[in-house]
Amino acid sequence: MTEHFISAAIQPVVETLDAVRMGTGEPGLPRQFRWHGRTIQIARVLKTWRETGPCRHGSGEAYVRKHWFEVLTDSGETMKIYFERQRRSRSNTARWWLFTIET
Repeated sequence: MTEHFISAAIQPVVETLDAVRMGTGEPGLPRQFRWHGRTIQIARVLKTWRETGPCRHGSGEAYVRKHWFEVLTDSGETMKIYFERQRRSRSNTARWWLFTIET
């Protein structure tokens, strides 16, 4: 299998967000999202992890920057997607990103 770097914003299908995860303070992983005109269905979550970084205001605390998910789609592709806790800029409001696709 080959992993392809994508790094593109995705649009979650809001109705499919996992409310249980949101209740624990994590982002609600969408069961479906749109990318390049396709609606992609997540069949299974294979792995999750968090990326942390230091406080940007000098307190010495570590904060979660990204929530990562490795997922299997209903079409058999393995994708790595992530949720950014803070948007990249005022003009770029995307929070969900497709990082890689393994085919």
